[in-house]
Amino acid sequence: MNFPVTDLNRGSKVCDPAMESIVGATNVRGQAGVCASHGASAAAHLRRIVNRYAGERKVKSFSCLDQFLCMAFAQLTYRESLRDIEACLRAQQSKLYHLGIRAAVARNTLANANAVRDWRIYADFAQSLIGIARRLYVDEPFGVDLKESVYALDATTIDLCLSVFSWAPFRSTKAAVKLHTLLDLRGNIPTFIHISDGKMHEVNILDQLLPEPGAFYIMDRGFLGFQRLYRFHQAGSFFVTRGKSNLKVQRRYSHPVDRGTGLICDQTVVLTGFYSHKGFEAPLRRLRFKDPETAKTLVFLTNNFSLPAITITELYRCRWQVELFFKWIKQHLRYFGERGQIANLDRGVGLRSGRHRQEASPALCQPLRNPTDLESDHVRANPVGSATCTSRRP
Repeated sequence: MNFPVTDLNRGSKVCDPAMESIVGATNVRGQAGVCASHGASAAAHLRRIVNRYAGERKVKSFSCLDQFLCMAFAQLTYRESLRDIEACLRAQQSKLYHLGIRAAVARNTLANANAVRDWRIYADFAQSLIGIARRLYVDEPFGVDLKESVYALDATTIDLCLSVFSWAPFRSTKAAVKLHTLLDLRGNIPTFIHISDGKMHEVNILDQLLPEPGAFYIMDRGFLGFQRLYRFHQAGSFFVTRGKSNLKVQRRYSHPVDRGTGLICDQTVVLTGFYSHKGFEAPLRRLRFKDPETAKTLVFLTNNFSLPAITITELYRCRWQVELFFKWIKQHLRYFGERGQIANLDRGVGLRSGRHRQEASPALCQPLRNPTDLESDHVRANPVGSATCTSRRP
C-alpha cells in the first residue's frame, strides 16, 4: 500500500531505525524521549495488526514491515515501477538493515505481497499513525482562535485509465475514483478517508461520519443535505457551509453587523421548502459576506449562533486547506506494477495488483475508521457547554 495518509516527514532523526520511514518526524518538538516512544508504539501497533489479520501466515522472510518500508521508500523517492524499486534498494544492499528492511528485495516477491496480503493491515496501521500525528498537533494554531476541533470535509475525483482500471467506470472514455476526506485543520492531517467509485455523490459520505460533539465541520455546497446535516445538529456538532442560489428561507431576526469587515447581514432564518424544512426544522444562521479581494458575495449557513459572524467567514476560508491536500495527493501519488499487473486502487481502501483484484465485499469496503467515534479517545476536549447548537440569540 503506497497511499499517503499522513505527513509526518520533517527530517528529524527517529530513534528506532526500523520505523524511520514510518514516524520520521515524531520528534518535531525536539524531545528524544517522545521520539523513541512513538517509534516503539508504531512498531507495536503494526505487529498487533499483522497478527489480527494473519498477515504473515506462510511468510518465510519478506515481512509486512519490509513490504511497508519498501512501498514507503518508493513513494517518498518517486519510484516509477516495481523494477525501479528493486534496482534502487539493491544498489544500497548494505544499508537496508539500518533502514529496517531485513529481507532481500525482489520485484516478484514485492509484487506478490502487494497482490495477496490483506489491505486492511495498512488501513488500520494508517489509522494508528494518524492518531500519533494528531496528538503531536493537538494545540497547533490554524488561523482561527478556537479550542474546538475543526474539520474540513471535501471530495475529489482521481482520473484513471479505463483500459487498465475497468472496475472503476466513470465516463465513456475514462475511469475514476472519488477520494472523500475529512481533514483536521490542526496539522492538516486526514482523519477519515473513503475511496468510492467516481459516480458517488459527495453528500452521501455524511451518512458514514459519526459526528463529534462540539466540533466544527466546514464543507462546500456539495454537502448541502439538510436531513443529513440535522443529524450533526442533534449530535451537538456545528457545521459551516454555503447556501445555494435557490435556497428558500424565511427571515426571523436580523443581527447588527460591522459592514466595514465585508459582512452584509447576519440573520436567523428557517427553511421554508417542503423537503428542506421537513429534514431540518430548527432555525439556522445565514450570513451574507462580500469578499473584498474578489468582490464576490457569499452566503453561509451554520447552526452555530455563539461565534462572531466574521469568525464564521474565517472558518470557511480555512476550508481551502483540504484543496491543497488534494493537490498534494495528486502530485505525489504513484502506482506500481508491470505488464498489466498494476497496483490498483480497489473499491475498498488499499492497493492491490490488477491480476489478483477481486470485488470487495460490503463488509470489507470500509473507509479508514473515523477517529471521532465513541470507541476512540478524542485528541482534544471540545468545550461543548460553552458553544452548544441550542444557544441562540433572542
